[in-house]
Amino acid sequence: MNLSNSVILPGQTIGIIGGGQLGRMMALAAKAQGYRIAVLDPTEDSPCGQVADHKIVDSYASMEGIKQLAKVSDVITYEFENIDAECLEWLQTHAYVPQGSSVLEITQDRVSEKQAIQQAGVKVAPFEVIEKSGDLEKALVTIGIPAVLKTARGGYDGKGQFVIRSSYEVQEAEKLLAHGRCVLEKWIPFEKEISVIVTRGINGETTVFPVSENIHINNILHQSIVPARISDRAKEAAIQKAGIIAEHLQLVGTLAVEMFLGSDDDIYINELAPRPHNSGHYTIEACETSQFEQHIRAVCGTPLGSTKLLRPAVMVNILGEHQAPIISALPELEDWKVHLYGKLEPKEKRKMGHATLLRSSVEIALDEIDRSGIWSLQTEKIGG
Repeated sequence: MNLSNSVILPGQTIGIIGGGQLGRMMALAAKAQGYRIAVLDPTEDSPCGQVADHKIVDSYASMEGIKQLAKVSDVITYEFENIDAECLEWLQTHAYVPQGSSVLEITQDRVSEKQAIQQAGVKVAPFEVIEKSGDLEKALVTIGIPAVLKTARGGYDGKGQFVIRSSYEVQEAEKLLAHGRCVLEKWIPFEKEISVIVTRGINGETTVFPVSENIHINNILHQSIVPARISDRAKEAAIQKAGIIAEHLQLVGTLAVEMFLGSDDDIYINELAPRPHNSGHYTIEACETSQFEQHIRAVCGTPLGSTKLLRPAVMVNILGEHQAPIISALPELEDWKVHLYGKLEPKEKRKMGHATLLRSSVEIALDEIDRSGIWSLQTEKIGG
């Protein structure tokens, strides 16, 4: 076990809390650099567990499992936000967790997250904290309708949120309060959803990946388009804001900054994720250094790599309903970079993999994806 901020070298072991696809791709990037991998996940055959050197099958909230992971690891990172507070506190004093707990604790709660973004001097959509049902009607007078009610903790891919489009929907929206306090956000009319992946090393070295333009269908990311089809002014502002937030939070590791781009290139920060992100998967083939390799470099204390975009790219998610069609089409798909995550059950809307197309323009890539017919039934594009 390594409790100092020294460099973690190839041959040593990186412990990952979480065995999903992000952990898997993190592990594959680390193993390519010569590291060993230990993973804690409750699933026997998790995507990350399939490629790990040490597999600890236990609950994320199991102190015994956390202790086993610490015992075999020289450094510990994570692939998701909702880590048990008690386990995280124990790790802080008994293992080397260069990312610390501060950013994780802030991003686990939408209230503290929005407050931290504001403290950094960056704009979020106007919001009110909703503690109980009576608060909602009062807050709607200030925020207005339409608005979005979101649980303060938990929730992803559209879960844990309700769009209030009329006063008749208030009672239905209030059901979210059964999960705890919520945040009511003003509905921001936006032109595009974009995101920036920023990585910051132990020594403060910071790199930013190209801005991704993101298209969601039913609140699940469908495509990431890079370079984003936005103005240079908007790109520069998005990158600048991501860097400001990373510096303010004293980030170590990777942070995905999701943003709304309004008219006149106004930018509002939507959400933060302190880990590699679905909208950064394009970096595996399209950038000189992937978001996963960069994250490993950051937490291991080695120099960060170049984030230069090599070619225009479009990443498209493979959900459960797309897995069989894309596997059947593989013999005809020229130069498609198809990644499948090793999940056993292809449930509808479950992320099973992704494909990335590198072409001379994003328009050519988008047209090719459309002509494949694999995603032809997904036509309703809704912002997350």
